[in-house]
Amino acid sequence: MKPILTRTNADNATRFALVGGTAILPDRLLENSYIEFTRGVLTRIGQVPKQFPKGLEVIDVTGKYLAPGWIDIHLHGGAGADFMDGTQRAIETAAHAHLRHGTTTMFPTTTTGSQESIMKMIQAVADASEGNDDGLPTLEGVHLYGPYFLPEKSGCHKKTGCRTPKRDEFESYFKTGWIRIATCAAELPGADAFYRAASKRGCLITCGHSDASWNEMAAAHKLGMSHVDHFWCAMSSVPSVRARLGSPMQGSMAEFVLAHSTMSTEVIADGFHLAPELLQFAWQIKGSKLLALVSDTSRALDMPPGQYTFGDPKEEVWIESTGKVGLNPTGGLASSVVALDHCVRHMAKVTKIPLYEIVRMATLTPAERTGIADTRGSLEKGKRSDVLVLNNKLNVERVFYCGN
Repeated sequence: MKPILTRTNADNATRFALVGGTAILPDRLLENSYIEFTRGVLTRIGQVPKQFPKGLEVIDVTGKYLAPGWIDIHLHGGAGADFMDGTQRAIETAAHAHLRHGTTTMFPTTTTGSQESIMKMIQAVADASEGNDDGLPTLEGVHLYGPYFLPEKSGCHKKTGCRTPKRDEFESYFKTGWIRIATCAAELPGADAFYRAASKRGCLITCGHSDASWNEMAAAHKLGMSHVDHFWCAMSSVPSVRARLGSPMQGSMAEFVLAHSTMSTEVIADGFHLAPELLQFAWQIKGSKLLALVSDTSRALDMPPGQYTFGDPKEEVWIESTGKVGLNPTGGLASSVVALDHCVRHMAKVTKIPLYEIVRMATLTPAERTGIADTRGSLEKGKRSDVLVLNNKLNVERVFYCGN
């Protein structure tokens, strides 16, 4: 059954109250809770009062969980559409698909497409965000993910599309004003100029699809790089750095991230990219404030098993969806085919992490890392009324959101 979507905004004066559920707060579970909101803003969070205010639409959610809307900082598409299709319709189709899974804020993510296709995607995101679709979740900004990858770490991205950052190209992206997350492999020539430009724009700066050494990570960190994409996936290790730089063996991206409290990272908790012990270990070392959940899903989300293009169809990059995970032609992992709700459920099923910390990793942590935690990411008075009603199996039953 598809969840019920309810959009509340400044033009909707109805006061809602979700009563009797268990609210998932950043640091605890609040049973028998009362969550009130009006005009798209949360106005009261606490225990159920003895009397309800007048003019209130009361919704009984006894036996349900209440969570903030998911925030996905790394996703490529859904429902047959890829953000790199570069059309407003594709953006809206994929965004709607994720909204049905409870993602109320997202950062559409690029691939190693051509400069023309990336610019086309950015414009399509802007058009969709600024359009009149009242049912659209918030497209907070673009995650400039490809094309600045090391070819040997390209994963399912087109290897020939990987390139070193050139100022004329990356400045054309930044000048649109839509880039909020910026990724570049730290060892590439020109990475320092890219990081400086991204820092100037206030982006969350990340390193991904990289074979960077500890020293290269340290240099990037000084320039503002503070996050690593999908931990343990398409990233360096001590053996890979040794193969590239020789002896003595040096630290890699993994060691640098785990050793520094100023570095955050993310995991794809779809049940196929990482085993339960790695998910548990990442949380034990980084904690929920520095570990985010991401879907990294493709256009195969909510689609039957089969072959799908990844990124701009003109690039002719194909992946195979098993219905559970994406695979590239050689059998390697290629993006996921699930949304953040699945990742939350999987983390709750296979780890011993408290539920409120799991939910934090899909909400407040990505909000904090991208600088939007003042308005989103937790059930707190004054924040947006992005609220999910979950059943006892953590399936999304209803989505309240105010969008743009």
